[in-house]
This record gives sequence, C-alpha cells and structure tokens, in this order.
Amino acid sequence: MREKVERLGGSIELQSQPGAGTRFRIELPVTLATYRGVQVRCGSRYFVFPTTLVEQVTTVRRDAIKTVENRPSIALQGRIVAVVNLAELLGLPARVDTGDSVSLVIGATGVGSATGRRIAFAVDEVVDEQEVLVKGLGEQLRRVRNIAGVARLRNGAVALILNIVDLMKSAARGGGQVLRSSAPPSERQSILVAEDSITSRMLLKGMLESVGYKVTVAVDGEDALQRLRAEPFDLVVSDVDMPRMSGLQLTAQIRADSALANLPVILVTTLASVEDRERGAEVGASAYLVKSSFEQSNLLEVVRRLL
Repeated sequence: MREKVERLGGSIELQSQPGAGTRFRIELPVTLATYRGVQVRCGSRYFVFPTTLVEQVTTVRRDAIKTVENRPSIALQGRIVAVVNLAELLGLPARVDTGDSVSLVIGATGVGSATGRRIAFAVDEVVDEQEVLVKGLGEQLRRVRNIAGVARLRNGAVALILNIVDLMKSAARGGGQVLRSSAPPSERQSILVAEDSITSRMLLKGMLESVGYKVTVAVDGEDALQRLRAEPFDLVVSDVDMPRMSGLQLTAQIRADSALANLPVILVTTLASVEDRERGAEVGASAYLVKSSFEQSNLLEVVRRLL
C-alpha cells in the first residue's frame, strides 16, 4: 500500500493507540483525476482515448474501406467517415496487416453543430474500456501535440492519453493514411535518456521505444555518466537542469572523454533563451530542443538525423 501511494506522489501515515484502535491517513495530490477511457494497442504500445469523445468502437471488413475524395473512408450509419492509421498519425511504425478486418475507434467533436467532426482511428486492437488514473505532463512538458496526459492502467502499466482534437487536426493535414506503412529502424540502436522528472522520463522513454529504439534511463547527469562508462550507447537525450550533474556538465564530460567524444547528445530543456542555447553549443551539444514548444515528431526527426 505505501509503495503504491508514494508512486502517486502521496503519503500514508499510521497512528495506533493501545485499546483505542488504529487510524490510517492517506494523502494524495489534488491534481490526480480518474475518468473512463478506451484502451487501444498499436504494435507494442498502449494508448487511451477519453470516452467522452469516443462515439463508437467497431470492427469492419478491410474491403469496406473505400477511397472518397482521395482519403480512405468508411460508411457508418449513413455517414462517410475518414479513416486514419493511429500509429502513423503519432509517428510510429505501422505494421503491414493483411487481415480481413480493421478495428476502429470513432472520435467525434462538436456533434450536432455545424462544425462537428468524426474520424475513425484504425488501431491494432481495442483492449477494453476502464477507469484510468490520470496525471498531467507537468510544467516542463505543458504542450505535446496529440498527447493530453499520462494514465496509469489497472495492471499498473503506463499509457499515454490521446488528445482527440489534436489528432483530428493532424489528420486534416494529411497524416495517417490507413494503407500506408513505415519501417522501424533496421537495427535496434541504443539511447540513454537522462531526466530527473519521472513524468518526462516516462514520456521520452515511451516515444523512443515506440519507434524501435532500445532505451535506458538515468535519473541525473552523474547516473548517466556512470552508465555511459559501463556500456555502449548510440545517442544521449538529456535534460539540462538536474541535481548532482546538469545536462551541460554531462555533455562537457562526454566531450572530454576520448571514448565518448563523438557520441551525439540532444539537450531537451525548459531553458529557452539565446544565452542558454549558446551554452549548449559551447559544451558540444549536437541539438537543443525547448520543452515548451516540444513535439514528438521534432525529437524523432533529430534522433534519426543524428543516428
């Protein structure tokens, strides 16, 4: 019990008096919330659609998906609904599926109004509907496109909560064609993520693992440096402001070590001033990304370029 409560950022106290009984006091952060969500799977990754914006979950025959105005579409209850591949919309590798059926989650916004929209998101599997415990992305990652937060599932696993409005905007720009596929990296390259925030650490780890990279995490710069000297990595993604050893100090240590000097280092940070960027360049950072304008596609593009 104590371990679970503390994992949620809370505390538990026990007070006992002989002959009077025992009292347990549990405190949890007020930022925690629960709501119903539809859990889906894309490859090996799990995501949650907020039930309030899900109109329908269904399975259709693949040959029922037709091209309408150059977009894959399906006829549902007398309406033509565009079909997009959720994995590709999120920048993940979409496997080639030759099965006869496709699982769809129908997202809907503004139903009944002139601006109402519906889109069918194709997924590998609809797992179930459950009540999920929600946590925000924190101040450091206030805005990540297509992602609304992080959910802890019944089995204790962590899944990203999808922002359906963002997904619809991404789909309108032409992403996520249901019949298109992309390949994962040909070799499973190894990335070290150094981040002291557990929420940011989980998010970065999930993003990179979802496209096929092998990811190891470190809680600060000193932990990261020890891991770098113990095993080989192909790239480092690091926060800047961390205890014990900052990302700038870590980058400088990497460049000063002849065995690590050529290792690409990406700094992902809230520090956005010109001076901060210059300090990153001075210590030898390969790239500098600001968290306030952070998008998953930006990080993955930079990682691919450096590897």
